[in-house]
Amino acid sequence: MHSTSRNFTANASQALADPTLQQAMEMLRVGFPARRAAALAQFPEWEELRNQGVAVKNHTLENLDFYLEKFADQVGANGGQVHWASTAQDARQAILDICQKHGAKKVTKGKSMVAEEIFLNQYLMAAGIEPVETDLGEYIIQLRDEAPSHIIAPAAHLIQAQFEESFRAHHTDRDPARRLDTPQALLAEARSEMRHHFAAADIGITGANFLIAESGATVIVTNEGNGDLTQTLPRVHIVVTSIEKVLPTTEDMAVLLRLLTRSATGQEISVYVSLSNGPRQPGDLDGPEEFHVVLVDNGRSELLGGEFSEILRCIRCAACLNHCPVYQQVGGHSYGWVYPGPMGAVLTPAFIGIEEAGALPNASSFCGRCEEVCPMKIPLPKLMRFWRDRQFVRGVGSAWGRWGVAISAWVMISPLRWGLVKGLARFGLGWMARLRGGKISHLPLAGGWFTQRDLVVSTKPSFWRQRAAAQQKTSKN
Repeated sequence: MHSTSRNFTANASQALADPTLQQAMEMLRVGFPARRAAALAQFPEWEELRNQGVAVKNHTLENLDFYLEKFADQVGANGGQVHWASTAQDARQAILDICQKHGAKKVTKGKSMVAEEIFLNQYLMAAGIEPVETDLGEYIIQLRDEAPSHIIAPAAHLIQAQFEESFRAHHTDRDPARRLDTPQALLAEARSEMRHHFAAADIGITGANFLIAESGATVIVTNEGNGDLTQTLPRVHIVVTSIEKVLPTTEDMAVLLRLLTRSATGQEISVYVSLSNGPRQPGDLDGPEEFHVVLVDNGRSELLGGEFSEILRCIRCAACLNHCPVYQQVGGHSYGWVYPGPMGAVLTPAFIGIEEAGALPNASSFCGRCEEVCPMKIPLPKLMRFWRDRQFVRGVGSAWGRWGVAISAWVMISPLRWGLVKGLARFGLGWMARLRGGKISHLPLAGGWFTQRDLVVSTKPSFWRQRAAAQQKTSKN
């Protein structure tokens, strides 16, 4: 299932009715959380490391201008060039200018969510330049003309049979009778297809997980060798990333790296951690002749120092997605833009406006699991509530929703009204539960909620009633 609509409700309904997507999401629901839990069980200093990571990011964000300038100066000293991009269009144009300067016809790309954010592939193709995704998941969804549904596992919405289907549809010069029913066979064919792209690419484009101010290095964290081939084989290497990725020192990067890999994939360390320090130097055996870093703002500086500034601590580990009960059911495409899940519910309204993305902060049960697992302790439920407040104040969203919020507020600010409503609700739900064996499968105005779950209601007296009865019994004795 892939939707380009920004209507979350319609997208989610479609996703819930898609059995293939639900099969893929079931594997995600089990896999990522289990691996993360196993990794943390062997890492007793986890909470201490989280505190260190939060302190590093807070310090950097409070001094972001200083560290960005230091990074840019060091890139220049290493022989590279930094391009400042205030908007997505500025970033796209800077990259296109470099490609056209070198007469590029084909570029290989490592995985980059910022490149997705600025819709770089479409822009390059419109200019007659072929971008080739080299990350396996990105390559598969490029064949299918789909967007990523997950920020570290782009093809998380697909099952293996769909991988095979895509390869057979596009690799038509191969033996139709070949077997593609194992991950090993799929990987071998992808590697074979990718080799000539690596060799023919004029320019390599990667993202960056971190930028190191003291050295001017860019860092990519991968589990495939495509990232290194993308940044070392072509004559020109372009890094496109966002301004909040900068860190003061390599030691700071090491702290966040240990948080990132365990939170993302449950690994102590990823297969590759690659640092690029500029173009090829005399005596180097490989590397690009030119090195460019495109630093993208695209609304981030407006978040600094405000109520949403804590989202800039995000290191894109996807732990919040992997543990979110909403994302686990509907997948990433339901969110209608680049960033899905709880982190997307905070970022997307900042980038495209609450008018366009107002449904996303409301697509949450507020169970708090996202904040609990976030290695950077980002209070995602609180930030989503901020967006809900703005949505209500601006009159965005359905009239029914605004009326519901207004009525709820009117009830809750009065202890008398709140107590009365609670009592009536408890009586009504208890009565219905007794009639239906303790479970309620339908309520007026809540049909959507009950399509995926029943409401289990206790038929026993409340804790406070039991306590009062016990105290009364004790006093009589």
